[in-house]
Amino acid sequence: MKKFKKEPAPDKENLNEDITEAEEEIAAEEEEAKTAAADDEIEKLQAENRQLKEEFLRAYADAENTKKRCAQEIEKNNKYAISSFAKDLLTVADNLHRAIDAIGKDNSENCEALRKGVELTENELTKVFNKFGIKKMEIMDTVFDPNFHQEVEDKEKPNGTIIAELQTGYMLNDRILREAMVVVTKGGK
Repeated sequence: MKKFKKEPAPDKENLNEDITEAEEEIAAEEEEAKTAAADDEIEKLQAENRQLKEEFLRAYADAENTKKRCAQEIEKNNKYAISSFAKDLLTVADNLHRAIDAIGKDNSENCEALRKGVELTENELTKVFNKFGIKKMEIMDTVFDPNFHQEVEDKEKPNGTIIAELQTGYMLNDRILREAMVVVTKGGK
């Protein structure tokens, strides 16, 4: 039988120190792991925060652009909402003007009173037109512009000259409500 050599029993103090050191190392490693995990979590949250900020700023910019476009549309709609109504009134203005022209040569008392009444009515209509931005286009002696005029041929004058207005053109603010019908020279001198 072999005898085993008995090793001296470890010192209790050394053993307690070793245990304490091991426990401290384990605690330090656990603390490092917790710190690393917390740092990773902080980085993830910061990245998510940046992404959310970017998305918010994009959404805010889109909302502001939409708001501006809507405001422009509302302004445009308000400015031109009366177009259809205004076009219908143009024939009234034309007929009043024709009535004044028809009465113009007769100086009898009845015709004079009628002419004054029609002129007053035409003046009131003109005031209403001005209030809503409807204005006659001044086109006599100007060069023909197909965007504003319709043409009828007259070969007596230089090409492209407006020599007569057959129907008055009107503008609503900065838009054409109705083109002027004019006599324009074409293929003339």
